[in-house]
Amino acid sequence: MTVLVAIALTTGILSGIWGWVAISLGLLSWAGFLGCTTYFASPKDGVKGLGLSIVTNLSGVFWAMVIIHLSSMFSLEIIGYVVTAVVAFMMCVQAKKSWLNFIPGTFIGSCATFASNGDWQLVIPSLILGALFGYTMKTSGLWLHEKLQHPNSNLTAAKAE
Repeated sequence: MTVLVAIALTTGILSGIWGWVAISLGLLSWAGFLGCTTYFASPKDGVKGLGLSIVTNLSGVFWAMVIIHLSSMFSLEIIGYVVTAVVAFMMCVQAKKSWLNFIPGTFIGSCATFASNGDWQLVIPSLILGALFGYTMKTSGLWLHEKLQHPNSNLTAAKAE
């Protein structure tokens, strides 16, 4: 089994589980899939990639709420566009910090917030659990691939002791 097929298998199984978990907890399943997507798209793997995914998603939630609140303070529509331009600039510039340098993760968090009409209290746990599921999907797929490539590796290690 190739790595791709192993990850596809674990991703399929865990996607179904995520759908059930999201509904059971009253979360946004689609926002969780955005968190999962952020992890898969992250330039870093493992725990560092998970952390980068979560932090950038959360910064996107923050920036979306800044846009929502500042735009609602003025009756001129053009002000909302100016606020959006300035904040989008900030969303990119923050990437100077290594722990915020995944710009797509920031925009994904922001888009999820806008799509939920600013319901950040629901978006945040959905994104975080989604990123955790993404991490688990890939990690378990890599584990499955390794086990299928070397099925007796545990036996060999036990015999050597």
